[in-house]
Amino acid sequence: VRRQGIGYRVVHRGRTAEALVLSPTAARLHRLMPRSCALDQEHQLLSPLPGLLVRLAVREGDRVTVGQELAVIEAMKMENVLRAEVDATVARVHCRCGDSLCVDQVILEFTREG
Repeated sequence: VRRQGIGYRVVHRGRTAEALVLSPTAARLHRLMPRSCALDQEHQLLSPLPGLLVRLAVREGDRVTVGQELAVIEAMKMENVLRAEVDATVARVHCRCGDSLCVDQVILEFTREG
């Protein structure tokens, strides 16, 4: 049994179950919480945190490979390097250096290779 967020993850004999343990009031309110729908984000680079875009290492049309630096976001006096997770081509750049980014803001769009 391991705590995970507001719930628990239970693993037994190779099976995994996730459970929430809430009071009746919290359970009623939890059911009312809006659910986020899974968007197709495979072809996008999203900002993982709020911060300042200090470096953009690619331009539209550039081919990128796994692990290549794409952008750097500064947050709380730390630089966070964002790297490519797949081989792709940069289709569109949505932000410029100096832009303040929000969480999940689209920075780049890609077209997948092969």
